[in-house]
Amino acid sequence: MGHSGTTLFPDGVALYKARANTAPRGERPAESSLDYDGIERNFSMAVTLSVVVPVKDEAENIGPLAREIAAVVAESSEIIFVDDGSSDGTPAVLQALKGELPSLRVISHASNLGQSRAIRTGVRAARGEIVVTLDGDGQNDPADIPKLLAALRRGGADLGLVSGVRARRRDTFSRRLASRLGNGVRQGLLHDGAKDSGCGLKAFRREAFLALPYFDHLHRFLITMMIREGYEVAFVDVNHRPRLHGQSKYTNFHRMLVGIDDLLGVRWLQRRMRRKTEAKEL
Repeated sequence: MGHSGTTLFPDGVALYKARANTAPRGERPAESSLDYDGIERNFSMAVTLSVVVPVKDEAENIGPLAREIAAVVAESSEIIFVDDGSSDGTPAVLQALKGELPSLRVISHASNLGQSRAIRTGVRAARGEIVVTLDGDGQNDPADIPKLLAALRRGGADLGLVSGVRARRRDTFSRRLASRLGNGVRQGLLHDGAKDSGCGLKAFRREAFLALPYFDHLHRFLITMMIREGYEVAFVDVNHRPRLHGQSKYTNFHRMLVGIDDLLGVRWLQRRMRRKTEAKEL
């Protein structure tokens, strides 16, 4: 499928490409929006599932992780790694993996924009109606993906999100304690039933995600925002593995500082939402 321009899919599977600047001289090209994201799609090829993995400086972890994902998802799935301005060898490793894994797509941010923006970039580019996200450090286990998908299918159209709950955390004691305290404060304010808001392994409907208001650190409040939008949320116990290479991009102190501000903002959004109702054209 010979397409000119910058393809976001591997050669020979060019489902997407960045739109070239074809605006007449003197006119501005069309800008990206929620209705048009700047990516052309070939809808003749069906994708049943999109797995989105945001990464930053994870050169040693992404190869094994990408292979694990490819081993557990169907051939009709796509795997989208979004490089969020890495300064190590992550882009080169991902580029090399494209020759090994035909379903792999790599999208790169020119600068570091944060995990929520990287997830949003991947979801907007995704072709599957169902999206699974997991962290790029290898601590989420891809073997749990079928379990989340099965729960999402059983839930029906009203179930917008299935969130993983790390049954046995493989983190330091200080990180586990900070997470426990943070979840307690969160429950006191938001009452969203979230047992483990920090777990990156989630399965959701793409349409539901794109209906949510976007803000930085949204990925930590997907459960709250799905409920706010009128969707049901389910929880599934998942495996959690120790980090083999590199180190976390967040400190407990950083999480606390941004968490307080985010909690107040999300609580404000909750209070400004009226209940869901059916709308029909007369």
